[in-house]
Amino acid sequence: MSQVTEKLGAHEVAAWLRRHPTFLKQFPDLAATLVVPREEGPTASLASYQLDVLRDKNRELSRRLGELSANALENERLAVRVHQLTLALLRQDSVAGTLSAMAASLEEDFHGDLVRLVIFQPVPESLAQAPWLQSMPSDSPHLAPFRDCLADGEPLCGRLQPQKNALLYASQADEVGSSALLPLPGVGLVAVGSRDGNRFYPGMGTLFLRMMGEALAVALKRFDAAD
Repeated sequence: MSQVTEKLGAHEVAAWLRRHPTFLKQFPDLAATLVVPREEGPTASLASYQLDVLRDKNRELSRRLGELSANALENERLAVRVHQLTLALLRQDSVAGTLSAMAASLEEDFHGDLVRLVIFQPVPESLAQAPWLQSMPSDSPHLAPFRDCLADGEPLCGRLQPQKNALLYASQADEVGSSALLPLPGVGLVAVGSRDGNRFYPGMGTLFLRMMGEALAVALKRFDAAD
């Protein structure tokens, strides 16, 4: 019976302290003599325990702040690259120049190992031998694996299905570990392949990919209007 009473009494004390969190301010000597069990090693005073907790929290906050700062810097760099790409596309005076500027930027500025563009219009004569460019009609049966993504226009990141890799990368399909695929409804497909299987992964942010795709689509439409 005494054990039950003591247990209930401890719970009552704990509940009372929760309702009065400033109680120990009135009795600093009591706060200094209380001991708190540690996961490792001997017990410590309450003040020492609270200091350790605050230090742990401070380290965690510093780590998170460092991650946020690094992410912010990377996003700023990406934003600058996308802006430069947009300007480069708008400076072009032909379809061939626009497609070449897109491919060059993806390879040089965004460090793509294998860049591929599939367009739904004839390949400009000056790019007939470009290994990164191919043309096919939008209703081609070869595009069947891409029907869903072309319908919704959502970028895909990760390891693509073998039939998708085969169409995009042809003889180099086995070299690709992961891809960022940007479907452009009515325009075509843009793919950036990496030999690193973890470079592109499902769930990664696609905002900048969307912006790049929109910039390319708008830049190409200028020449449709001219025709």
